[in-house]
Amino acid sequence: MKKDFWLERWEREEIGFHQDDYNPHLREYWQQLQLAKGSRVFVPLCGKSRDMIWLKSQGFSVLGVELSEIAAMAFFEENGLTPKYSVHGKFDWHEADGIGILCGDFFDLDRAMLENVGAVYDRASLIALPPEMRERYVSQMAAILPPGTRILLITLDYPQEEMQGPPFAVSKREVRELYGKYAKVALLAEIDALHLERNARFRQRGLSRLQECVFLVELR
Repeated sequence: MKKDFWLERWEREEIGFHQDDYNPHLREYWQQLQLAKGSRVFVPLCGKSRDMIWLKSQGFSVLGVELSEIAAMAFFEENGLTPKYSVHGKFDWHEADGIGILCGDFFDLDRAMLENVGAVYDRASLIALPPEMRERYVSQMAAILPPGTRILLITLDYPQEEMQGPPFAVSKREVRELYGKYAKVALLAEIDALHLERNARFRQRGLSRLQECVFLVELR
């Protein structure tokens, strides 16, 4: 999957993955990370997610990374924020009210850029990637995040042959295989989610099964 795929999705406003409301699993399970107020939360492939607003409202600063400048600017505009702009290496930096977004390639991040991160929120990052990119993604996360960082990871699992991703199906077994060499992985919840109102679009696409899984991943 090339960068142009996501850039074109944002240009054409093909953003069915975007959620207008705060994610219910974020609100229910975030406290299990036991993160001190004032800590910085990293949101990879953040898009214009309103979950960053929720995290800020809970007393955290937020650092997102997003390939599309359109997505980043839409986030600030739609939330009534006027960001300051600067350049950080290969990234364009936009920041307002304790929320900053680095515009550029996730794989260009290095450890120095994330040295103050205390936790990660991943709702739409791992499941946005095809199988051949997931191992590289997890390896990069382990390389750039401080040891001990906790990740709230939300995944979807469904019969992959019934729908072309993204979002892609990622099983519990695959999560454990991907992160097992770098982290301790705990399953917090598994939800039969096909008939939830927010997932109507998946029923319309013909899915026969849809599970949402919530993990707590703690890097070693």
